Amino acid sequence: MDSFSTVIRTASHEQHTEAETSTFMSDLLGGRLGVDAYARYTEQLWFVYEALEAGAGRLAADPVAGPFVRPELFRLGALERDLEHLRGPGWRSTLSALPATRVYADRVRECAEEWPGGYVAHHYTRYLGDLSGGQIIRDRAERTWGFARKGDGVRFYVFEGISNPAEFKRGYRERLDRVAADELERVRIVGECKRAFALNTGVFLALGEEYPLTA
Repeated sequence: MDSFSTVIRTASHEQHTEAETSTFMSDLLGGRLGVDAYARYTEQLWFVYEALEAGAGRLAADPVAGPFVRPELFRLGALERDLEHLRGPGWRSTLSALPATRVYADRVRECAEEWPGGYVAHHYTRYLGDLSGGQIIRDRAERTWGFARKGDGVRFYVFEGISNPAEFKRGYRERLDRVAADELERVRIVGECKRAFALNTGVFLALGEEYPLTA
């Protein structure tokens, strides 16, 4: 019988691939969009991680979500430093969420407040992705727009508190395998993982409309 972490990865593979291969992300990583598009994407991430991390303290003692609340994962401070570099010291005054981002962040906040299992689903799809595919984005951004290696502009992707990402990810998957949830709840968590990837794809689609490639 497959472990729960394997079940999640396998069940959400199609949605994960769709998110990774969106037109916007392909154009961004391919260097076909300017740094403004990268900055706009970073702004959208702020809203999602604000929703993820605002409720983290309240969930730290929860038997389901608590084991996943790890301060070394928190990204909001790094995002804010990146946004100051990308948009200037007044970045908060121009910060705006796309409608698709609002929907995504609202769902994350709803899970954080009402459903710890759903919070775990969003936590998994975001942070494990940041530790994995996020490193590709960092590398491309450094090379495309000249950011200092692991410096301002890409600090979101730099986990200074995690010295061995591979080991950390193994530990994370082990916590998933031991998650305090019965079989029915685990099915619901898998469904929420799929929803999380779909919400993320919705943000990419909206960004693609905002930043279409000109002929």
